[in-house]
Amino acid sequence: MKVILKTDIKGVGRKDDIINANDGYARNFLFPKQLAVEANKENLAKLKEKKDSEAYRKEQELEKAKEQAAKISGLTLELRVKAGENGKIFGGITSKEISEVLKEKHNIEIDKKRILLPETIKILGRFSVEIKLYEGVTGKLAINVEPL
Repeated sequence: MKVILKTDIKGVGRKDDIINANDGYARNFLFPKQLAVEANKENLAKLKEKKDSEAYRKEQELEKAKEQAAKISGLTLELRVKAGENGKIFGGITSKEISEVLKEKHNIEIDKKRILLPETIKILGRFSVEIKLYEGVTGKLAINVEPL
């Protein structure tokens, strides 16, 4: 019997997979626990509609991420911080601070976890920071750190 899984089941399949299950297993375990539904025309149509809407949503998110990557790649973020005479910064610049400055000055909201900063910036100068916006879409942000 063909069934559509409603949840991930270890050793059987993942959510929205269409599998062949034994009749007894399907009727006595999967259906009563609402882990699966029968793969009839109606349920298959619902599954196709769900997958189509999911694909459309992902496509829209990808387009938005590409636009944001292009916008970010053209930016240079100017940060003024307290620094000593030898060019070392008091404290450091973290991805959280970069995220906050982007939101304040350029109205671009990016989660700090998406900013790929290998380590805290602790010296004055020019830096290039990679920002992961979506799977396979990244933008490079130029950061110019100057003393106050």
